Amino acid sequence: MPLPSPKHLTAALTALTALTVLATVTAPASAASSSAAARNAPALEDRPCPVRVPEGTRCGYLVVPERRDLPGGRSTRVGFAVHRSTDAGRRPDPVVFTSGGPASASIPLTGLMAEMFRDRDVVVLEQRGSRWSSPSLGCPETVRAMLDTLATPGQAAQETSVIAAGAAACRERLGVDLRGYRTGEIAADVVDLRRALGYPRWNLFGVSYSTRSMLAAAAADPEGTRAVVLDSFLPAPVDWYDEATRDLTDTVAKLAGQGWPGLPARFTEMVTGLNRTPAVVTVRDPLTGGPLTLRLTGDDVATMLGEAMQAVEVLPIVPVLVDALAAGRHEVLQPLADAAGPGLATHEYGLYHAVQCQDEVPYNTFAPARPRLFTAVHDRAVCGEWRLPPAAVTPATTRAPVLVVGGAYDPTTPTRTARHAAGALPGARFVEFAGVGHAVFASSRCGRQTIAAFLSDPAAGPPCDPSKATYRILRPGELHLTSALYRARREPWTLLPVVPLVIVALVQLGAGLRRPRRRLPSLAAGASGLAFIGLTAATLYGTIAENEIVAAVGVPSAVPWYGLLVGLALATTLVAAARGTAARHPTGRGAAARDATGREETGREAGSGGVTAEGTALGEADGLGAWRRRGVHLLAGSVYAGFLAWWCLYVV
Repeated sequence: MPLPSPKHLTAALTALTALTVLATVTAPASAASSSAAARNAPALEDRPCPVRVPEGTRCGYLVVPERRDLPGGRSTRVGFAVHRSTDAGRRPDPVVFTSGGPASASIPLTGLMAEMFRDRDVVVLEQRGSRWSSPSLGCPETVRAMLDTLATPGQAAQETSVIAAGAAACRERLGVDLRGYRTGEIAADVVDLRRALGYPRWNLFGVSYSTRSMLAAAAADPEGTRAVVLDSFLPAPVDWYDEATRDLTDTVAKLAGQGWPGLPARFTEMVTGLNRTPAVVTVRDPLTGGPLTLRLTGDDVATMLGEAMQAVEVLPIVPVLVDALAAGRHEVLQPLADAAGPGLATHEYGLYHAVQCQDEVPYNTFAPARPRLFTAVHDRAVCGEWRLPPAAVTPATTRAPVLVVGGAYDPTTPTRTARHAAGALPGARFVEFAGVGHAVFASSRCGRQTIAAFLSDPAAGPPCDPSKATYRILRPGELHLTSALYRARREPWTLLPVVPLVIVALVQLGAGLRRPRRRLPSLAAGASGLAFIGLTAATLYGTIAENEIVAAVGVPSAVPWYGLLVGLALATTLVAAARGTAARHPTGRGAAARDATGREETGREAGSGGVTAEGTALGEADGLGAWRRRGVHLLAGSVYAGFLAWWCLYVV
């Protein structure tokens, strides 16, 4: 075999050296890449459940990259819960649910989900950065800024600077990469959790904001998606802030069709009047627990009303509230303001704004509108401070069966946009539920039944009547406005005048029943007092049993008129007092005539007109008894009179 020439030997040695260097360089890089991939692979960590959940529920974290576009970066822990079905007919494909918001908590709804889908495992997934995830992106600084602007309303530029300062302080404290907290990453968490839990396929269930992330997850994971439920659908192409004012006023116009033809005009009057003269309301500060005085403009009240209208129980009184506020009855704001405060503490606003600033705010123009909703002002100011890059928004789709449900009076994700977007999904159908606002599954039993029936058989129709409303809208004149019951719930001592009324009525009724002919006025007074108590209690119980929210702002219009029964009790009590005085005759014959024991003969034995010592004593005793009876009647009358004064001041 001939020896290689020096030229060939040199070339071979050069090639060998290059391969050695390449291996030396690439081996560590390959190892590093493998290590990064392993580090970025989804993992599960068990942990105790952070809230009360049904027995047989496992809680944990899904550990995933904070940003999937940056391999080797930090991880984030996404909370989840899995409830295993024990049903004999347990189906193999579970339901995975995520709440809306962004940043609404999900795990507390595990029990409701388990009730809805008893024959399936239920997986409840938090959003990354939410309360039961780690890190949790709470942002009390921006909440404080919002409260400050509500307490001291000013010019837009003035309010924006306060909000921006709070946003800057929050971001600095959080110390996370907010670009990792957006819809695309939240949807990828859904897909990763299915694979980590080992389910071949499952059913996706989103509500409000999470309809976006769930639809995106279905598009990214077609082989793992059996069916999709979108409750209160928020389509990706919708410019939510630009549409918000129209969505609210359209809902008010729909309510006008329930016997309130002038409601849109009254709504405008309400906003204009309160913008000119803000309402002053004192609430509990959600951050400190102390008292906080708010000065609410018409724009602020419109925003609060829109949030409140998401609840199906509030819808029946919305026309009454608008009409009252337009008339200057600001006291009806107290229940709304009290409920709005704690709501600010239920969201992790760092997550909320991270999502909105990347996925929603950049695609809106924020053209001037009236009412000027303070959520739009606040969110735009935070995003202007954070300056996060816009996320690419592309409408997602799926070929899996899709059920889209919406409430007829939803002011946040109206059926107008949801129905149209459902028509663009190949396998979707839309069902509207009468009398419902936001989040059909939480507001309507028929809605829950329809969703469960769809997942059992995607071809099945609703097993109930979606056109039947749970509550009816109150008509004009049906409610008498008063804060009496709402105050009584917070300050029970305000009902103390009822106690002596009950006692006096019972005593009078008992005394009258013992001698009905002689004590007819007392009997009538006691019966009238107890009739008032019975009628009032029965009417209020029926109102509260039907919808307790109604009682927060008023009582049925007939209730104030029940006070006439107390007036009747007072009148008959005074008649009884007068009769007791007229019946006082301290003569021997008179005393004997009224005696039922036979002492009449004693008086007669003294001759015509004679008065014995015994007769005189009996007359004097009878006179003293009459004065005592008169005093008792006058005391009872004072109780009725005092109660009537309280009734007129407190209720009427």
